[in-house]
Amino acid sequence: MYKFRAKSNIVLGVISLIALLAFIAVENNKVDVKQDWYGEKLKAAELSQHAAEYLKDYRLSEGVFIDAINDPNQTALIGQEYTMITTDRGYIDAKLSSTNPNFAAVVVQMLKDAGLEKGDNVAIAMSGSFPGLNISVIAAIESLNLNPILISSVGSSNFGANDPYFTWLDMENILYKANIFHSRSVAASIGGGADIGRGLSPKGRELILQAISRNNIPLIKEDHLEESIAKRMDVYENASKGKGIKAYVNVGGGIASLGNTINGKIIPPGLTELLPLNNFPVHGVIIQMGQKKIPIIHLLNIGQLSAKYGLPNNPVPLPEPGDGEIFIQKKYSIIITAIATFVMLILITFVYISERKHHQLGVDPVPLQNQANKEDEVENALDL
Repeated sequence: MYKFRAKSNIVLGVISLIALLAFIAVENNKVDVKQDWYGEKLKAAELSQHAAEYLKDYRLSEGVFIDAINDPNQTALIGQEYTMITTDRGYIDAKLSSTNPNFAAVVVQMLKDAGLEKGDNVAIAMSGSFPGLNISVIAAIESLNLNPILISSVGSSNFGANDPYFTWLDMENILYKANIFHSRSVAASIGGGADIGRGLSPKGRELILQAISRNNIPLIKEDHLEESIAKRMDVYENASKGKGIKAYVNVGGGIASLGNTINGKIIPPGLTELLPLNNFPVHGVIIQMGQKKIPIIHLLNIGQLSAKYGLPNNPVPLPEPGDGEIFIQKKYSIIITAIATFVMLILITFVYISERKHHQLGVDPVPLQNQANKEDEVENALDL
């Protein structure tokens, strides 16, 4: 007759099957969980989408051609490869990815992780390279009721806001006048080499100066890069009105903000609350802010940022606001997980108790009988 043992193959097989079923139940019953600051994130993404669509309608009303090949989502935020105000090399995939309005939610996440509260001052550096990302940053700032202090450099890398007659400052001003955004740049520079357009033609520099003038933005134009950096620091300090800067946001690769292109690679993308000590070649604004222990948000490597926050790379069509892990994540159901864990604990306890009882009773009687028979056989052999 078969005697029950907790460690038998049949019992272990049954336990394994139950464990597998529990695992399947837990995996197949995940629930959608809204992430922290869901409301603020959704508000920011919707505002970013609204602002971008307003600019698109404005461009179309002006009869501007949209290149459906380079701008498959027809956002009107993707510029040409080369124009007279193109300052640097840029990658179209990064530009396309940055038009996702849900980047505004990513910025909200970073700002809240940095501990910002309503009314805090945020210093921002923007260039013309990522107009879509610029829009998302301002949308995030406004959704959190923060106070932005924005300085722009007008020059743009490939496929950015490099239309001389529709620069980032023009976009910003249109949104400001439409009452979609309630803030705009307090100062602007040419951008490009040394922040004075080195590498551009005289005509290109002149076109940028015209853009700054027609948008009535105070000009930053210093003879040396270090002086341009110092000027920006003064502008941020004066505009903060003694309340201090609570965070610094850099969008793109503006040289006055970074100090040197190498710094843009040394500083990790995203939020850095405490800038590590490094031998930075030139202490741009972002370095000086970090050295003051001000949290910095570095928005340059779009691919890494997209991967980190679960946003698609170069999406077609563009996701709707609220789409992505930055808003909602699949997580295990607490109830199902608790039930599965309880069942497994009962089974494990049953196995433990059964085995313990077995060992307390001693060795099985069948093996003892066999041992006795063997001893009798030995004695008989000796008698012979």
